[in-house]
Amino acid sequence: MSDTPTILERLQAALGDRYQVERQIGAGGMATVYLARDIRHERAVAIKVLHPDLAATVGADRFEREIRTAAKLQHPHILTLYDSGAADGLLYYVMPFVPGDSLRDRLNRDRMLPLDDALGITLEVLDALGYAHTFGIIHRDIKPENVLLANGHALVADFGIARAVTSATEQKLTQTGTSVGTPLYMSPEQASGDEVGPSSDLYSVACMAYEMLTGAPPFTGANARAIMARHTMDSVPSIRIVRDTVPEEVEDALMWALNKVPADRPATAAQLAEALGTPLGATATRRAPSRMRLTASAAGRSTPGTRRVSGAFAPPWWRRPLVMGSVALAVVGASAALLVARRAGARREAPGGLDPRSVAVLYFDAADSGLAVLGDGLTEGLIGALSSVGALHVVSAGGSASVKGSGLPLDSIARALKAGTLVRGDVERDGGEVRVTVRLVDGTDGAEIDRASFHRPAAEALGLRDSLVEQAARLVRKRLGEEIQVRTARAGAANSEAWVMLQRAQRLTRQADSLAGSGDAAGADRVATQADSVAARAETLDRRWSAPAVARAMVAYRRSRRFTGDPITARPAIDIGVGHVNRALALDPQSADAFELRGNLRYWKWLLGLEPDETRAKALLDSAQADLEKAVDLNPQQAGAWASLSHLYNQTKTNTDINIAARRALEADAFLSNADKILQRLFLSSYDLGNAVDAGRWCAEGAQRFPGNWIFIECRMLVMSTRAVPPDVPRAWRLADSLVAATPDQDRPYQRLHALALVAAVLARAELRDSARAVLARARATPDVDPSRDIALFSGFVRVLLGDSTEAVSQLGAYLAANPGRRKNFADDAGWWFRPIQSNPGYRRLVGAP
Repeated sequence: MSDTPTILERLQAALGDRYQVERQIGAGGMATVYLARDIRHERAVAIKVLHPDLAATVGADRFEREIRTAAKLQHPHILTLYDSGAADGLLYYVMPFVPGDSLRDRLNRDRMLPLDDALGITLEVLDALGYAHTFGIIHRDIKPENVLLANGHALVADFGIARAVTSATEQKLTQTGTSVGTPLYMSPEQASGDEVGPSSDLYSVACMAYEMLTGAPPFTGANARAIMARHTMDSVPSIRIVRDTVPEEVEDALMWALNKVPADRPATAAQLAEALGTPLGATATRRAPSRMRLTASAAGRSTPGTRRVSGAFAPPWWRRPLVMGSVALAVVGASAALLVARRAGARREAPGGLDPRSVAVLYFDAADSGLAVLGDGLTEGLIGALSSVGALHVVSAGGSASVKGSGLPLDSIARALKAGTLVRGDVERDGGEVRVTVRLVDGTDGAEIDRASFHRPAAEALGLRDSLVEQAARLVRKRLGEEIQVRTARAGAANSEAWVMLQRAQRLTRQADSLAGSGDAAGADRVATQADSVAARAETLDRRWSAPAVARAMVAYRRSRRFTGDPITARPAIDIGVGHVNRALALDPQSADAFELRGNLRYWKWLLGLEPDETRAKALLDSAQADLEKAVDLNPQQAGAWASLSHLYNQTKTNTDINIAARRALEADAFLSNADKILQRLFLSSYDLGNAVDAGRWCAEGAQRFPGNWIFIECRMLVMSTRAVPPDVPRAWRLADSLVAATPDQDRPYQRLHALALVAAVLARAELRDSARAVLARARATPDVDPSRDIALFSGFVRVLLGDSTEAVSQLGAYLAANPGRRKNFADDAGWWFRPIQSNPGYRRLVGAP
């Protein structure tokens, strides 16, 4: 386009103090998209600029009004709006830059999608629309171009744009110069210029799903007018004539949504989702073998000591920080290993149902204890090298560790790890040399497919490692019948002795964690000191290699985590750890591991309240976030950094950001040791957004993976406070007893009252109002049991359910008296708990709303 450089230059000049606008990356009927860098937050963003003629029609005021409304939407399947405005006559808005495809890109490439993919995308889009519709916001322009695909999930973009345009003119979108593609998905009433409601969006979703399943939208034509006429008059062609593998139920559901008359369609997105969801059965889940018992304690923010936090009631924008998961690796049994991850996205499966491209490297067997460290290092080096191959999905070291020593048959291990190909090996002495044998095993039946052996002098550990990578790649290449390019695992190491020392230091660090977990603090400290000493030796042997400094920083970080109740004692270890990381980053400025670790150290220091000055505390938190985000920029599969961000975002971002970060963590590594906490964040962020269906799904997955964990007993009770499931009072009482029994002794006084309040919510949902009020009366907590008045907050919600507005305001007032800094949050957004009373004069006075 001839005017693109002019618009780009105008944008660069007008926004240069905030954004480094780099280049155009897309264009549509209404806007042009530019890639930019958010200078302040150091993140990639996409800036969408309305075409000048359209901007003149819309006007800045109307545009800002509609964008401001859309920006309130916070949902895991809605693309967040960061910023918007007018600059040099250009109307723009800023979104996260989402690398990857749009649904249009994928349809252009694949034409038809697998049934599970098509339905999964459709259900996620419906989830987003259902949420937006509860706010009275209609999208008006659902089409594949406006659905982004990020890490296997759908993100709906451009809420508010079509509304801004249609509110500016009585002409149809196609007559104002917008995309000719839009009529392909336009409802009859929208094509006729009539008022549209939620069912118009559902019609558009059905058109889009129709294309995903058949390769073409339901109606096409020579021009926009012809297409819109067909939407109004023609019958929709059968999906199953084109593709008979589509279940009848799916076709029936889409035909329901494609009715010409809005009243004949599903009334809500949830109704259409329910109709579509039936044939899906059990959708893809992410299960990890690691089970870890967590307490309900966490570091409080406002005091340097610790504080008990239930992590249950208040949505994140007024909830105090949740528990940050332990860094210790869990030791798990074979039965837990049978709960496995299924990665998002389709993979080619072998006849036995396991994908040969999914590879698990089992820990190598060592002929004697003196070779155990070498065996572990070779295993982890091979995992890292094979993980660099885009064509493979390699089970993480945590997954392999979960079955180490389990004694399970190989085919059972393969099913547990969902791996069609296993790599196993042996390390043994052969005179003055070390012999390594690597074997390739078919996961479907446990039969050995191929093997290779090689040997090297014992002093040449790096040579052994690189030879192993080469031999394993050759075997995998032979099995898959295609080229496999594998990076060597040197990662800067130049000295074999230093590499072996590092493996020994990491092994000692794990031993220290194990001792700490068993309560042997003195033993843990002694072994951690040995780990640091060995890593220091590695650092001396290879001064250009950053990994030993990172290992020493990890020792310091894990030491600091053992002093949760004593922040002052934790401080020196934190500072030492930061010093080690800074030294590592000076050697390797692109180390994602180092940035993750420094981010964790800084965030831990912030959580412990070790920076009392508020300005410096905020800078500390910002720096922690920047480090963690840098880690995932450098390596999008940096699971630990995503996990930490899913916690940190409770302080700085939205439920949507929390939810997406938690999903990214589990997608990158389903075997995270704190998977239960990640699932809790997924549940809570969905619950807080009012997405009861998603909340119930995450709760159910957590309960299946971690039976007996108090988190997933509590979430089942919280789900019953929503309309997602029928209230079951007897079950609520049983869960309340289980919740108290599963809670650590020191937290039980609080948990007993907490459980009563949860039961009261279920009673209110069941319309047993007198019983609910009686139970609430028993749930009143004294400040020594509940100093932050979380129970009062939840009791206020229950009073809303009961219609007791005055008492609801009173309970909320008790909470705000203990948490005055939260008042503005309630004024800005009542949340779904208090939305029914947000216009109540008492509520408005309490929160200071205008």
